[in-house]
Amino acid sequence: GPLGHAIELARGAAEAGADGLLLLPPYLVSGTPDGLAAWVEAVAAASDLPVIVYHRGTARYTADAITRLAANPKVVGFKDGTGDIGLAQEIVLAAEAAGREDWGFFNGLLTAELSQGAYRGIGIPLYSSAAFAMIPELAALHYRAYVDGDETTRMSLLREFYTPLVRLRDETPGFGVSLIKAGLRLRGLPVGSVRPPLVDPTPEQEQRLAAMLDRGLALVELGGARPAASTSSTT
Repeated sequence: GPLGHAIELARGAAEAGADGLLLLPPYLVSGTPDGLAAWVEAVAAASDLPVIVYHRGTARYTADAITRLAANPKVVGFKDGTGDIGLAQEIVLAAEAAGREDWGFFNGLLTAELSQGAYRGIGIPLYSSAAFAMIPELAALHYRAYVDGDETTRMSLLREFYTPLVRLRDETPGFGVSLIKAGLRLRGLPVGSVRPPLVDPTPEQEQRLAAMLDRGLALVELGGARPAASTSSTT
């Protein structure tokens, strides 16, 4: 958020016992790369917490900005939410050239499992999984296959679960959040609706999501192999 508010939140997080901060500057505010780096440095200086920069929206880092931030020991990682593989590769190389072998590099795209094979190839081995919130059994199976190099299982999960999920997600803006909350409700956790301007899935869309969760759970039962049919229920 705005610098003063971000500094206040950083201090509050440190007092509350947080382990670190993920930094995303104010939306609709565009500055230069140097201005963005200065914003990160100011927030990092507000507490002793390590920070990870989130490359997303108007927060677009350059390789030079990352070189500058890599000189700050409190900056410990980079999370990409833009999907610009070429730029992300430059940033990984810039951090490594600055001697920051301790940095964490994360894929922060929506439904990151679908793009993680490419991110691993450019030196970004970590990813965040929204699907883990609503179907941790399958998300964990994907992660195990990813770590173990079991590409047969990983590709099966991408074909049978993640690709259909992405198609449904892309039908309506904001479904990266809305579908997860709907999935949690389908799995029995009574979470509320999303707040406007986001919208919940229609009954028809929710039925399709329920079928995807059924298929995902059937895949888990078979260890990632494609099921002949799914007969499990989410209700």
